[in-house]
Amino acid sequence: MKVLLTGANGYIGKRLLPALIHQGHFVVCCVRDHNRFTVEEEYVGKVEVVEVDFLQEDTLANIPHDIEGAYFLIHSMSSKNRDFESLETMTAQNFKVAMNRCKVKHVIYLGGIINDEQLSRHLQSRKKVEDILAKGDYQFTGLHAGIILGSGSASFEIIRDLVEKLPFMIAPKWLLTRSQPIAIRNVIEFLSRSLSNPYAFGKSFDIAGPDIMTYKQMLLRFAKIRGLRRWIVTVPLMTPKLSSYWLYFVTSTSYKLASNLVESMKVPIIGQKNDLARQLDIQLLDFETAIKLAFLKIQQNDVLSSWTDSLTSGILDTSLSNFVQVPTFGCFTDVKKRKITDAEKVMARIWSIGGNTGWYYGTWLWKIRGFMDKLSGGVGLRRGRTNLLTIHPGDALDFWRVLLADREKQRLLLFAEMKLPGEAWLEFQIDSHNCLCQKATFRPRGLLGRIYWYTVLPFHYFIFNGMINNIISEYRSDDKC
Repeated sequence: MKVLLTGANGYIGKRLLPALIHQGHFVVCCVRDHNRFTVEEEYVGKVEVVEVDFLQEDTLANIPHDIEGAYFLIHSMSSKNRDFESLETMTAQNFKVAMNRCKVKHVIYLGGIINDEQLSRHLQSRKKVEDILAKGDYQFTGLHAGIILGSGSASFEIIRDLVEKLPFMIAPKWLLTRSQPIAIRNVIEFLSRSLSNPYAFGKSFDIAGPDIMTYKQMLLRFAKIRGLRRWIVTVPLMTPKLSSYWLYFVTSTSYKLASNLVESMKVPIIGQKNDLARQLDIQLLDFETAIKLAFLKIQQNDVLSSWTDSLTSGILDTSLSNFVQVPTFGCFTDVKKRKITDAEKVMARIWSIGGNTGWYYGTWLWKIRGFMDKLSGGVGLRRGRTNLLTIHPGDALDFWRVLLADREKQRLLLFAEMKLPGEAWLEFQIDSHNCLCQKATFRPRGLLGRIYWYTVLPFHYFIFNGMINNIISEYRSDDKC
């Protein structure tokens, strides 16, 4: 079957893709920017990539007309646009029109578990999207999930940050709200096995794990699994805004995502019972098993996707290609060059930069800079990286975004998503003469940008010199570039 996968470079999409291919489907990956999507070598010939923005009607023509099944995995949980409801409505309308035109047979939608008595703005919007999609000229299936537990998921990483960094927590009272989490493995099973299954036609199902827990119980259970002793006291004094800042500063989440999560977490999210799991032969995993599987993936360095890879900073637009050409006019640069003896091993060190590896020199200074960025409303340094060894365009790398990651041309190009009075790039490239060039470029915005550059210039001398020297420490040549 030829299947359209929207949100193919999102957290769910990246994990659903291999499952669909394993089932024998040919998958059309629908993305807004093909530069942010990498087709693994093993999937070549089984995947087609098309650029479509469902807010731009003229791009809908890029969708093949022989699509048989489709997944709607588009959401705006991290969107900074206050009018996200109208954008989501327009996206759903355009998707429905496109699917009707293709005469698609089955559409599957993943949304949130809906409590009809109390709905956050995002859940209200999600419900409206489902109502729109359900009226198309095709069979429709709606799946609703709450907290998703898996390596790289926003919920998992927030719980992990809170538990591993705070031995004692004074927390908001919404930690006593009940929820029914589900393992990411089960979510992918529900999505993939529902496709073309007549039992799922024309119906909506809540998908949830077997455990109903408060958020406080989740944190304490997580701590027990990790062998940690933690104490949590809930207080009624924290307003939603204070709660959002609490999540924002303690965890790696953005403030916008934190505020939307707080709004949703005040409402119990318990799934309505159904027999879809039995019909699809799915064994639901409990909370403890889901957490242990997540850490197994982390230990094996086999995390397929992370919520941090979404473009949430608001600095980059949806196209990385607009930033790949590093400017020269009106820019300040810091260029360091070193002759090396082993290009392949130096590239391996460059490809491992950031995250747990650090920045090879003055990592504590990078952490201070990340903390300052967090204080000013930026992304901070806590995002880390999805994989310890591999990098793809579009990946988050601490407070950088990967623009280019070309091992063949031996070039890595990063763009800063931290709060700056200008734009910044960091580039590493090894030429054919085994010369490593490390180049920092800053395009200032106004007088403040120029003052910023000259203020940090003394630090750059030590940081950038130390970084390139430590990267090549074992492979340095006495020759000059």
